[in-house]
Amino acid sequence: MSGRDNPSARDHELVATLLGRVPQGDFTVAVRHRDGTPVVLRNAPLLHDGTPMPTLYWLLGPQEVTAVSRLESAGTIDAVENELGLEAIALIHARYERERDVDVPSDYDGPRPSGGVGGTRTGVKCLHAHFAYWLAGGDDAVGAWTAQQFKDQGLLLTERVNSI
Repeated sequence: MSGRDNPSARDHELVATLLGRVPQGDFTVAVRHRDGTPVVLRNAPLLHDGTPMPTLYWLLGPQEVTAVSRLESAGTIDAVENELGLEAIALIHARYERERDVDVPSDYDGPRPSGGVGGTRTGVKCLHAHFAYWLAGGDDAVGAWTAQQFKDQGLLLTERVNSI
């Protein structure tokens, strides 16, 4: 599995605490807070039991999750879809799906993860997944739009890593 940073034993403990459960698949840490705690995970495309995992980038940082949840609850998904357009969002989904599918073993013949960001093919399902992808360096205008909302609100969250 490609990724940024192989997790340490401490990372596994922190991730389990932040998720509220033990991760069901392999992951790397794609983005960290300055103090080293994980903010974004890069998940393997298949869980340990073979279940497809469509969400390649998972937002985990508590501050980031809370901030994005507040945006979503304010009805911003419709706003970002209207501003960017469904055609531009479809291209983001296609890039994400291609990136995730690189990690599916070439000899694997079971069910594969499907869809783009957050497992969807049309529109925006989850700002959390888009913001995670953008933070990890992905070319995601929805994630960039989300980051701009935070900047406009004066929120200082984790910085974006270099482009993937």
